Amino acid sequence: MSLGEPNLSRRPDGAALFIALVLAVIAAVIIWQTSMMRVPPIQAKVGPQVFPYVIAGGLVLLSIGTALSAWRGQFPAREKDNYGPMLWIIGGLVAQMLLLGWAGFSIGTAILFAFTAKAFGRGPLWQTIPIGFVLAFVIWFIFSRGLQLALPMGPLERLIP
Repeated sequence: MSLGEPNLSRRPDGAALFIALVLAVIAAVIIWQTSMMRVPPIQAKVGPQVFPYVIAGGLVLLSIGTALSAWRGQFPAREKDNYGPMLWIIGGLVAQMLLLGWAGFSIGTAILFAFTAKAFGRGPLWQTIPIGFVLAFVIWFIFSRGLQLALPMGPLERLIP
């Protein structure tokens, strides 16, 4: 079977069935949590409960569609995993989480940007880290100063009055 052709074997696609189950569980959690919300009577018709139910309904439909496609064997064959790029991205996420507290948003996000660019085969780190820093700093400035949202500040962000 070549790449892109449907899997016509008799067995259902186990990974797709698992994804369908996960979608159904997420929908059930959303429905359960939304049903526990206390809504004032004035907001009872169209209030904060409407959109979570819409999202849960969409997830239920996706879950059903995914399960049916998995059962019929209609998913194309998957490519083999390429662990190198995945490790670069995971490493970038871990580095960002570790750096946010003391180095700030700009430096942590610059590292994440550079590692993700490396995973996608773009430029060396010495080139992508400064690009990521500029983009992250602009984002920090817009959100922190423009929208007055609290993002982690590091030594470089503290230089801005």
